[in-house]
Amino acid sequence: MRIAVDAMGGDHAPHEIVKGAVEAARRLPGLERLILVGQEEAVRAELGRYGKVPAALEVRHAGEVIAMNEAPAQAVRRKRDSSMCRAMDMLRDGEVDAVVSAGNTGALVAAATLKLRTLDGVERPAIAAVMPTRKKPFVLVDVGANPDCTPHRLVQFAVMGQIYSREILGQATPVVGLLSVGGEENKGNELTREAFQLLKATSMNFRGNVEGHDLFSGEVDVVVCDGFVGNAVLKTSESLARVIGQWMKEEFKRNPVRILGAILLRGALKAMKQKMDPDVYGGAPLLGVNGVCIKTHGSSKSHAVYHAVRVAGESIGHHVTHHIVDEIKKLDKA
Repeated sequence: MRIAVDAMGGDHAPHEIVKGAVEAARRLPGLERLILVGQEEAVRAELGRYGKVPAALEVRHAGEVIAMNEAPAQAVRRKRDSSMCRAMDMLRDGEVDAVVSAGNTGALVAAATLKLRTLDGVERPAIAAVMPTRKKPFVLVDVGANPDCTPHRLVQFAVMGQIYSREILGQATPVVGLLSVGGEENKGNELTREAFQLLKATSMNFRGNVEGHDLFSGEVDVVVCDGFVGNAVLKTSESLARVIGQWMKEEFKRNPVRILGAILLRGALKAMKQKMDPDVYGGAPLLGVNGVCIKTHGSSKSHAVYHAVRVAGESIGHHVTHHIVDEIKKLDKA
């Protein structure tokens, strides 16, 4: 496996990105090359913290950086020597098998679409986020690449999401749900009502509409929506999880009895925190482009980068992109 990591992308680059890459190179089997793409002097200065680094780690110079607040398409066209663009060039040219970045999400989508192109039959790529539930994680797709959608695109998102659920999360026959405002098929807006009919006509294991309170029940494996709704759901969920954690800390510290209770519950609290931690799910794949692209959160620390590299490797090994092409062809024939 050959993976390029955008060493300059994200709020904590290059320190946390390099740290996570070193951890991945040391712990993950099967890594032939792990290439840190970025401003060479800065990247090598970070590598110097770790003494002798694994032989799989390499550095590729890129002189520019795409900032988190830049206009995506303009930045990709103007900054061709940016770490993100150089990493995408390597994927396009077959030098690596995957790209991992914590950088500007819009720029990542633009760079992947312009440089890699979409897979045969795929209208638009989609970002999938893996989210926890009481029973098992589920895939929410799309979470930001496509604010405006057509019913047919939602069906394609469902296809790509079920493949990711099956190949990476291990769900043999993923249950697919369409996010709407009611369980009945006539509920929702024009987009969801038309998408419902199209999804019902496919061979997918389509449950029907799911509402917001169904998301974390663990009854569905893939939840489909447009990128505007998905992004709002994702960020609201992440914010709520952080607030609940802060509330719990404050309440446990109110008196000595509660502090003692927190000590006794330390194991359970640690397990719950790990289950709610988005870092362990390995970032969000950009599905539907010619290559494996994993987008980690802009505030990612080394732990998230490590898991993003891990999931990139799993996506390569399970041939996710090939499965998407095959399933889209079957959908079009049907």
